[in-house]
Amino acid sequence: MNVKVEKQFQVSAFFTFFLIHSSQTGVGILNFQSQVIKHAEQDAWISLIITWAATHIILYIIFKLLGGGTNDLVAVHQYCFGKAIGSIMSVMALVYFWLASLTVLRAYIEVIQIWVYPSIKTWQLCIVFLLTFYYIISSGFRSLTGFSFWGVILPAFLFFLIYFPLMHANYIYLLPAFSHSLSELFFSSKGYALLFLGFEWILMYYPFLKSSNNRDISKWAYLGNIYTLIVYLIITLISFLYFNQEVLQHLPWPTLMMVKIVKFSFLERFEYVFIFIWLLVIISPICISLWACTRIVKRTFSIPPKATLLFLLIAEMIVSVYLQEFKSVDYLVNFTSNVGIGFVYVYLPLLLIIKWIKNHFMKNRLNKI
Repeated sequence: MNVKVEKQFQVSAFFTFFLIHSSQTGVGILNFQSQVIKHAEQDAWISLIITWAATHIILYIIFKLLGGGTNDLVAVHQYCFGKAIGSIMSVMALVYFWLASLTVLRAYIEVIQIWVYPSIKTWQLCIVFLLTFYYIISSGFRSLTGFSFWGVILPAFLFFLIYFPLMHANYIYLLPAFSHSLSELFFSSKGYALLFLGFEWILMYYPFLKSSNNRDISKWAYLGNIYTLIVYLIITLISFLYFNQEVLQHLPWPTLMMVKIVKFSFLERFEYVFIFIWLLVIISPICISLWACTRIVKRTFSIPPKATLLFLLIAEMIVSVYLQEFKSVDYLVNFTSNVGIGFVYVYLPLLLIIKWIKNHFMKNRLNKI
């Protein structure tokens, strides 16, 4: 049941690092602080480490799922449930992947409408972005990997900007440390879960990773997840040092608020530059998730990817235009977050258990023969 991909369409295992990290980085990094601070307050950085550890475990589970003759999600579903039910389960995964891309797109459009162009229409931005996404995705997985690479490298230079909020840091804001219960830390970790979602798309692009040793792929995937932890930990701590707890709980875009204090003699309103540079970041999670959707349809129904992609993009535009109020966008973000947490942290472990039971059943059946 292994999916075979020709070598000219594969990428080196080294790029797994960039694919994992770029998938986990999106619009959520701009405003996650007000969500995670509700329960654990100044200790929310501990919740971040808990979420990262849980994600690391799920990555291990994913690689177990992708072993033993099933190297993508569609193959795993068909092995565990049969072709008919397996196809239904794959379509349900497709819906979640599509929701993830829609959420990132609509949330980024909201940022542009609030911070840069308040009068611009949603459909105008949708046309520009979706045409770009169509070109990137239709160019193939290798081109998509290239965008993921630059989506990690170029924005990395923005970390030099932490110098500006550090000039106003107050270390008292982190005290008292370790003063919250485990239940409060776990409740806070749910707010971080949305930030780490996206790594599960490796379930579909795993056959496109070229390596003589599968351990190379897992090694780079784990390193990508560690780099995501470092990025979020830095932003979390800087935010907690710059804002006090009461302000942070009611601040809609804390990361952009910190960027707003950046001043250069030759440039005003640096947050505009930051927002448009961040477009390079959100391209990867949107395009990878949509590519995964087209891959599921091709594997399940043998429909050409470009036809599927066109349909999915039109659907995203229709829904994005329909979600005009900011409350509707917040509801979409929360709904996708809950679906993603259920899929990643509940369904995938259960799927591994089902696969183990099926393996045990098949071995017993062969022994009897």
